[in-house]
Amino acid sequence: DQAYNCLIHFYKSYMALLTRLCLTAQSHFKLSQNISKPLLFHQAKMSSSVLTQVLASSVAIADKAGEIVRDIMTKGNLGIVEKTGKDDLQTQADRSAQDCIIASLAKQFPKLTVVGEEGEQDLTGVPAEWIVSVADPEAAKVTCPDMYKDVAMEDLTVWVDPLDGTKEYTQGLLDHVTVLIGIAVGKKSVAGVVHQPYWNYKSTEPNAPIGRTFYGLIGAGVFGFSPISPPVGQRIITTTRSHGTGLVQQALEVLKPSEVLKVGGAGHKVNLLMEGQAHAYVFPSPGCKKWDTCAPEAILHAMGGKLTDMSGRQYEYHSTVEHMNGEGVLATATISDHAWFVENIPQEIKDGVRSSLKKK
Repeated sequence: DQAYNCLIHFYKSYMALLTRLCLTAQSHFKLSQNISKPLLFHQAKMSSSVLTQVLASSVAIADKAGEIVRDIMTKGNLGIVEKTGKDDLQTQADRSAQDCIIASLAKQFPKLTVVGEEGEQDLTGVPAEWIVSVADPEAAKVTCPDMYKDVAMEDLTVWVDPLDGTKEYTQGLLDHVTVLIGIAVGKKSVAGVVHQPYWNYKSTEPNAPIGRTFYGLIGAGVFGFSPISPPVGQRIITTTRSHGTGLVQQALEVLKPSEVLKVGGAGHKVNLLMEGQAHAYVFPSPGCKKWDTCAPEAILHAMGGKLTDMSGRQYEYHSTVEHMNGEGVLATATISDHAWFVENIPQEIKDGVRSSLKKK
């Protein structure tokens, strides 16, 4: 009897152990299923369009570039050099912000074509903390319009102005400064990111946020801020404060604006249209470049405005295009206003734009 009881006890213990092993295995199986869900979500996220992936990453990268711009200003050593003259400056902030943007895009998208204002730079010494390897989570949620869902990486050209409004940056006019990342599909500007490193920097509120990033995609909308319509019954024009020619003054005399806002930075001027502070950006001069206008143009078009040359023709943004916007810039907060400006600017002003720099 004692041997029988021992055998029964051993059998029950064995069955209990086997049951525990089965339950543990089942639990591990359920746990592994739960762990795999984020991976499946990540795979679904990465299966989004190439265009929205580059846009979402550019938002995060622009934020980091803005931090670098502010940090260099805080330290006080701007490292200013003249590129082509006293009105065409470059600072350590320009160079460092471009290093951040170009290196980050190269890390995330090795096959992406990127054109930066500061030209080719040696990226081997870029600090690791400047290289962004993530995308902005909110921008990653943007739904890509059907017309761009099948775009391939080789169809894209990214235009980078790491610090638009450099002269104003050196003069302390910090609200004129922007970081611009524009994305073209083929010849057309379709998406853009604008970062304002010093947005809200004059606030007296404690712990007030400084800097903001907004972005847009044609067919999807504008994100990060709410566009405001300019005041009815007025004609407020923004134009250059430092690259003026006789043609600029001639255009203003013909258009008879109720107010003229002379500010720095192409990005800042277009921002004034988006924020309802001006109706039009009029610049009959070839001083602007593709990296100045690619991002603002896309966002402006996404919100219902329009940016072209002075004759109403769209600029092209493929990688081999001429960098200079040789026929000037005309932008309006609304498409309907744009047609009025094209019609009312005299042809002799339009014809004189390309040669205006030679006359200075």
